Amino acid sequence: MKNVDKYSKGYYMPPVDCFDWAKRERVEKAPVWCSVDLRDGNQALVVPMSLEQKLEFFTLLCRIGFKEIEIGFPAASETEYEFCRALIERNLIPDDVTVQVLTQSREHIIAKTFEALAGVKSAVVHLYNSTSVAQREQVFRKSKSEIIDIAVFGAKLLKNYAEETEGNFRFEYSPESFTGTEPEYALEITNAVLDVWQPTSDSKAIVNLPVTVEMSMPHVYAQQVEYMCKNLNHRDAVVVSLHPHNDRGCAVADVEFGLLAGADRVEGTLFGNGERTGNVDIVTVALNMFSQGVDPQLDFSDMPALVAAYEKYTDMRVYERQPYSGALVFAAFSGSHQDAIAKGMKYREEKGIDTWSVPYLPIDPTDVGRQYDGDVIRINSQSGKGGIGYLMEKQFGYNIPAKMRENLGYKVKSVSDRKHKELSPDEVKDIFTDSYVNISAPLFATESHYKQLDGGDIEASVTITVDGVSKVYTGRGNGRLSAVNSAVRQLVPFDYHIEVYQEHALTRTSQSLAVAYVGLLKDGEKDMIWGVGIHSDIIVASVNALIGAIDNALA
Repeated sequence: MKNVDKYSKGYYMPPVDCFDWAKRERVEKAPVWCSVDLRDGNQALVVPMSLEQKLEFFTLLCRIGFKEIEIGFPAASETEYEFCRALIERNLIPDDVTVQVLTQSREHIIAKTFEALAGVKSAVVHLYNSTSVAQREQVFRKSKSEIIDIAVFGAKLLKNYAEETEGNFRFEYSPESFTGTEPEYALEITNAVLDVWQPTSDSKAIVNLPVTVEMSMPHVYAQQVEYMCKNLNHRDAVVVSLHPHNDRGCAVADVEFGLLAGADRVEGTLFGNGERTGNVDIVTVALNMFSQGVDPQLDFSDMPALVAAYEKYTDMRVYERQPYSGALVFAAFSGSHQDAIAKGMKYREEKGIDTWSVPYLPIDPTDVGRQYDGDVIRINSQSGKGGIGYLMEKQFGYNIPAKMRENLGYKVKSVSDRKHKELSPDEVKDIFTDSYVNISAPLFATESHYKQLDGGDIEASVTITVDGVSKVYTGRGNGRLSAVNSAVRQLVPFDYHIEVYQEHALTRTSQSLAVAYVGLLKDGEKDMIWGVGIHSDIIVASVNALIGAIDNALA
């Protein structure tokens, strides 16, 4: 591409020499989660949420399990202010939930913020100012010491207003544009704020390290976080928090590496909503932990309902391939994938395995409210016999013979290809029924009678209708189906033999049905021809399957 030299230099911060994070295998426990859906997420919406929508969304976040929720910037607008007051005055904040609000380091804004929080049970007041080289030089045009003065001024005001306002308060500081700030300077300004607040183990301060704009690869951010964790003043009394945005598409990796680097807390949104490319998706981070056996302490067990609520409140759409939450993330259209999933599921059942290791499925879809037959095995022109067979078994109870599944698979794929569409389970069943079940033309067995012969053979008298004319045909065999087959052969102008016969109960009720499958092979040919019979009497079902296979062969 043109103009690449434009980006080769600039304000990129080189990594610092901190690599302990890289020696850790995984995140071992859930961080403190802080949802910023109602502030950072809301300010990024084309049409911000109404007061009532925000109240409903807040209740949803509490139900999921968030214990810290950033509710807005009360000094920024009347709606934000009223939302904060409504939560407090209507007593809508659970005792174990802390609300968080954002403020700049300006006295009139801080004053309005504490006015909005008066009487709150527990709140975090989040102070920020930009510290990056670009912001210092281009926006504020101030020196490093002048930027520190802004932060310290705000820190002192927070402390003073908290002492004068009814409520319980903790403080958070963000050196905004942290990833574009020299690590040594970010440490200097943050320590200056902490020295004002003098946090203790009983009243910890939060230091938030925002990836305001993703400027580097995740391992660089991890080194910056580790550097801060190792050098912050009052470290035992500080909660180190992460707030990555997703400009490079690496926000999830930033969080995971940052937690390995020593961070304790994560700020993000459901499904990654936020300005530009959004915030880190807390759903993805949490379920990544879940997939490795770590309880994220958040409840995403009904993902379809959560997605519906989120889309209702935000008027945003969860992308179909969004990790864990998208409508198609567990869907397998490929025949080889479907076959592997079906065999993996069967293997778990056969072996009684409790741990999850099914091919192509990183977690059990049912753990997030998805279903195997509707969400996992999806049928189109790319599907295969394994997936179609699995769907027919789980959705409708048909344990189709292995050799028949390929034949059905070709029919289903042909229909999907011709119509250029995905087929629903009912449409697949219709293809199965129309192609195989109780076929009655050109031959139709209307009645059968059996007699035991000396020597153990069976004689069958079968009434067969052809083009409206009925006639009784007699045959003999070592079983009823064999005897019927002997009788029917008299009407068939080619030689064949029964290659496959299979039967099973289709339902387990007082009016149970039986299903029988017959696969015929014409002499000298290799492609089997199939018929399926369904009836309350297994013998009738078997005869119907045989006649259906012959009818398909004649056709």
